[in-house]
Amino acid sequence: MTLSIAFAFPAYSAGIPTLQEVIVSAEGKNLIGLADAASEGTITAKQLANRPLLRPAEVMEVIPGMVVTQHSGDGKANQYFLRGFNLDHGSDFSTHVMGMPINMVSHAHGQGYMDLNFVIPELISTVKYKKNVFDIGGGDFATSGSARIDYVKKLDTPFIDLSLGEHSYRRILAAGSTEVNGIQFLTGVEIAGNNGPWEQAEQLKKQNALFRISSGTTSNGYALTGMVYSADWLASEHVPERAIDSGEIGRYGTLSKNDGGKAHRYSLSADWAASQEATSTRANIYAIDYGLNLFSAPSGYMTGAQGDQHEQSDSRIVLGGSVYRIWDLAQDWSNTEITAGLQLRQDRIGKLGLYNTINRQRTKIVREDKITETTSGLFFDVKTQWTPWLRTSLGGRNDDIRAQVTPLDGIYNANNGGSVAARQFSGKLGGVFGPFNILGQTEFYANWGNGFHSNDARGATTRANPQYGSAVDPVPLIVKVKGSEVGLRAAAFPGWNTSVSLWKMQLASELVFIGDEGITEPRGASDRTGLEWSNYFTPAHGIIVDADLAISRARFKTDINGGRRVPNAVPLTASLGVTADNGGPWFGGLRLRYLGSYDLEETGTEKSQAYWLTNLKLGYRFNKQWQVTMDLLNAFDKKANDIEYWGGACTRQEIGTATCGSDGRLIHPVEPRTIRLGLKLSF
Repeated sequence: MTLSIAFAFPAYSAGIPTLQEVIVSAEGKNLIGLADAASEGTITAKQLANRPLLRPAEVMEVIPGMVVTQHSGDGKANQYFLRGFNLDHGSDFSTHVMGMPINMVSHAHGQGYMDLNFVIPELISTVKYKKNVFDIGGGDFATSGSARIDYVKKLDTPFIDLSLGEHSYRRILAAGSTEVNGIQFLTGVEIAGNNGPWEQAEQLKKQNALFRISSGTTSNGYALTGMVYSADWLASEHVPERAIDSGEIGRYGTLSKNDGGKAHRYSLSADWAASQEATSTRANIYAIDYGLNLFSAPSGYMTGAQGDQHEQSDSRIVLGGSVYRIWDLAQDWSNTEITAGLQLRQDRIGKLGLYNTINRQRTKIVREDKITETTSGLFFDVKTQWTPWLRTSLGGRNDDIRAQVTPLDGIYNANNGGSVAARQFSGKLGGVFGPFNILGQTEFYANWGNGFHSNDARGATTRANPQYGSAVDPVPLIVKVKGSEVGLRAAAFPGWNTSVSLWKMQLASELVFIGDEGITEPRGASDRTGLEWSNYFTPAHGIIVDADLAISRARFKTDINGGRRVPNAVPLTASLGVTADNGGPWFGGLRLRYLGSYDLEETGTEKSQAYWLTNLKLGYRFNKQWQVTMDLLNAFDKKANDIEYWGGACTRQEIGTATCGSDGRLIHPVEPRTIRLGLKLSF
């Protein structure tokens, strides 16, 4: 078996197949002459096949330096960390799946909410990523980086995959494809459930399905894709560590009963591509029906024995699409390639609500709003090969955001709302020098650009605190970001590719809309710098080794709460992975991930616990039809925390005492050692 990596050039957030797709063997000098920056790449299905996963969104950890955790139930979007950013649920990282944007603007729980629980890892064909602000097609949220996930159009054989594990984990996935008169039909259906290790059983119920019709090639063809996803779950939120230390609850206990929620995502999308000798055109359209009802009590019992549970409700339709054209001007214009495109998106949010609740029953409307938010983006990119050792890219995009916020209900919400608009021009400039015969073959990269992430439209139109009626100042609709990077990529010898990047980013502000309170929390401007080292090595047939190290530093430009450290900005991550599959009966993978200690508050006095986590997959093929697998997750039963915060909370036993509401460590533990067994039948 020859492992291959696919590189596409160029790649845009429209998520449509690119003009050129180059497939190169991992045994060759395969990264030189294809990338525009040291910190971009493409991961293929073969690299994902033997990767042990606790949750679907952990496929994002194939991006070097990315860490995916959870601080609530498995139906809620994950917590993401990259390049000194606590991305929360996606506020500074843009993700598209088959051309459809996943980040939700003006979301009930958090700006840029990026729920990937509907992703089916076994059906992914590629994960293409770019870090920093250099993705010309990125647009909103593409500040620390962007990713585009695409699914396969066909499968070699239909299959049924059944998995069972501890804590009532069960999952069945059935998928297959067939060709009729040159048209491919692909279907995948997933049903899953899980209680988890929590004292309050999670009772996760997930239904997921994919239907795809496609024809032609990536250069000349089309695809129609329908997706259906729903989930219902109970959650064990993060809790004060002192509640565990005192014995009030167990390590996997919960303070607030009946937290959790339900979510759905139904979508229909279409992609089309047509190419001639010197031009190529791509277009896509999509429609998404999205809903979430999320019940949480992150502060416990600060308001009394009834608890602090609230509901965040989101119901919307997302419509959009994109089109772009590429002209290859060949040698008459110094081997120049020009791209121009247009992206449109509109979020029609029928009702966006925040409610006080007791046991999921609404007791008070804090605020209800109707929002229509429209985003348009025009972009261009010019790539030129000036000499055999110099190529450049020059691009820009203009984004326009317009929102109308209409208050529907809430005692102090009537005077909020209104129209708001903002515009941002983002320039990108990059140069690639080489290849030179240094360490085999080496290319050097230099990139600069600026981008943005949007703020919640409610934060830009709110003048009164919806909880208390006190005056607040509206915030800008757009937060500007500047980024720069230098790096190198080397193919020192056959089978080993290494890349190093030194980067810097500057954010105009760290304004965040706090969905738990319905207001915007102001923070200061910040600087981030870092160094990344990524390696991909195939020492023998069927063996893949990847190793990554990421170091970062995040600081506010002025003192905040007595310090300048950005809370939850992880300064050090590392990962090591080995997969083995030579086509014989045995196969498997081993992954080690390190999450360094990070500051919990601005002075740096309180810090999280650093830890290593180890996951293992082992499989055996009886024949071409039958195979079994075992996943051993958290193999050494590490007692660590998926997430740690610093803030105020109150346990049930603290009600009426001076400790109630005091600041302390809030934690959500890593799940204990878990075994899952799988049986796969291919037809």
